[in-house]
Amino acid sequence: MAEIMVIDGKDKVLGRVASSTAKLLLKGNKVALVNAEKMFLTGHVRDIVAKYKQRVNLQDKANPEHSPYWSRRPDLFVKRVVRGMLPYKQPKGKTAFRLLKVYIGVPEELKNEKPIEINTKKPHEIFEKIMRVEELSKKLGYNKM
Repeated sequence: MAEIMVIDGKDKVLGRVASSTAKLLLKGNKVALVNAEKMFLTGHVRDIVAKYKQRVNLQDKANPEHSPYWSRRPDLFVKRVVRGMLPYKQPKGKTAFRLLKVYIGVPEELKNEKPIEINTKKPHEIFEKIMRVEELSKKLGYNKM
């Protein structure tokens, strides 16, 4: 295994970065995803918020502790999206998921690392309606940013 691969999520589409990150993780690379709050989700803002509000509020009536958990915090939200692209219930997926670190902003220990480039088009070139993960987190009730 090599040292940490840094991916800068600033102004990138969340799903496209998450799939590339999942592939790198499955190959056994350690990956640090920085600027998670500055990534974009595509689609109409109303639809995105409604979809994730429904997911955040899901609760098992018989045993609420067994309900799925979607974090409102941007870095944990992005980490959950990447987890969805891994076979996380199998040993290779669990191992790969442990190699992932997601950060809000850029931490001091990674400031001098050069991020690898994921070649995708700018979200504004492809999609008309977009919103940042940061905005979604605020609409879901996260207010510490």
